[in-house]
Amino acid sequence: MFAIDIGSRTGSLVGLGQRLVSAVSMLASLLMLTACAGGYSGPGGVGDRGKLASHGTYKVGNPYQINGVWYYPAEDYAYDETGIASWYGPGFHKERTANGETFDQESITAAHKTLPMPSLVRVTNLDNGRSVVVRVNDRGPFVGGRIIDMSHRSAQLLGFDRGGTAKVRVQILADESRAVAAAARAGTPIELSDTGPAPRAAPRGAVEVGGLPPPTPPASRPPVAAPATVAGTTEDGRFLPAAEVRQEPVETGHQIYVQAGSFSQYDNATHLRDRVAGFGPASISQARIGATQFYRVRLGPIESVDKADAVLARVVGAGNSNARVIVD
Repeated sequence: MFAIDIGSRTGSLVGLGQRLVSAVSMLASLLMLTACAGGYSGPGGVGDRGKLASHGTYKVGNPYQINGVWYYPAEDYAYDETGIASWYGPGFHKERTANGETFDQESITAAHKTLPMPSLVRVTNLDNGRSVVVRVNDRGPFVGGRIIDMSHRSAQLLGFDRGGTAKVRVQILADESRAVAAAARAGTPIELSDTGPAPRAAPRGAVEVGGLPPPTPPASRPPVAAPATVAGTTEDGRFLPAAEVRQEPVETGHQIYVQAGSFSQYDNATHLRDRVAGFGPASISQARIGATQFYRVRLGPIESVDKADAVLARVVGAGNSNARVIVD
């Protein structure tokens, strides 16, 4: 659920008595504090305020609409996409993420529009080959043609915190994501190998009471194994990936495009190509997914992210709300 700007609605109640306006304003303030159980807190979305829990919950969520565009969250453990990454940080530090965790701009986390929360994804900067594993715990980004919104620290590790955006590949880690999902569902800490000092018993007080029956041990649930292939630690039962950068071999010459649409019927693709040809060089490329052949209408290549954003705005304004920026 997303917060609603009640103030913009009550502000138009012209001509009502002062007492009615005051009552509506008090109600609006109350609703703004309590309306959301977990909304997007990154750029382009609406976040929650106040005292926040940090452990969060497992969440996929229902389809939702932002700025006229529908998004369909799903457990997609085959997810592998390229696009433009952005980052968010100071303005949202310590606010609630979409699954109820507390956002920490220095943790290795990210926001994604549709992937399960939490899940683990590997993000690779296609310009320099730097790659990190991040925990998805928020929804977004909803600004321009962005594929993922990284925490400030994650963007630093990938080397684009100063530039603001980067061409990236985002790949879900299927087995590892299932493990963190199971831990979040169970509400139990993920156990890692014991590398720290042995725990010490608390000191006893000077007075002891004998003859009491032993306390009944609480019901225990089996711990969920930590992802063995990802370095990290736990905090409040959450598996947090380590700030570990891996250098990946990447091909040079990745180009930016605006994909206006994708169709299984070639005629539909040609109609859309003709409609958007006035916005830039338009072409049709083919891709096979499973047994289905798709025809993708693309504009480009486009030389910069800023220009791609401008082209995307024109394509969306022409009625193609599902258009997006891609990297190929």
